[in-house]
Amino acid sequence: MENSLKTLSEAIHERRATPSFDGAPLPEDDLVKILEAGLHAPSGYNLQPWRFIVVQEPAHKKRLRTACYNQAKVEEASAVIVACGDSDGWRKDLDDMLQQGRAGGMPESYASQAKSSVPSYMSGFSTNEMKGWLNKHVMIAFTTMMWMAETMGYDTAPMEGFEQEKVHEVLRLPLSYHVVAILAVGTLKGQDKFDGGRFDMRRTVFSEEFGRPLR
Repeated sequence: MENSLKTLSEAIHERRATPSFDGAPLPEDDLVKILEAGLHAPSGYNLQPWRFIVVQEPAHKKRLRTACYNQAKVEEASAVIVACGDSDGWRKDLDDMLQQGRAGGMPESYASQAKSSVPSYMSGFSTNEMKGWLNKHVMIAFTTMMWMAETMGYDTAPMEGFEQEKVHEVLRLPLSYHVVAILAVGTLKGQDKFDGGRFDMRRTVFSEEFGRPLR
């Protein structure tokens, strides 16, 4: 079935966390387009600390489901993207990042400064601070993938309901990986989730300082 394209505005206002998928295969070209969208997301120092495991084979989705509180949509989705952050990524990727940057016009003065400032900054993180840093950057890429999938006419379900250690075990993840979130992608089966509504801007957005209405 050919999916209908949506504008970003339509996707934002119509998206629901899909409760059930029909399991139809996801064309490889579409999957690549969704993944590449996330890989173009911004990140601190352009370190791109995200790592994504794409699970599509039925047997593997079934195993992953056991690490996600037995949620059926993990097994039903066309593809499940497990978004992780690599706490050691900056050590392994810094030189390559700088090389790419130089090729794209990065001034040598900036590259030289980053060569020393990035290790100095990143090595000072505690375990919890590193997880927080990874969460921020991985979620930017994760959300970019979700919106790309939605604008392409697919349905999505962002998931935080999983057990970290079990996902590590099922996917054989390196110890340096921290699982941030899971994105199920596919086509809705049955009725979509209800509209839960959103708080009015007057409740959540302020102007210049807390408590001052924007309008």
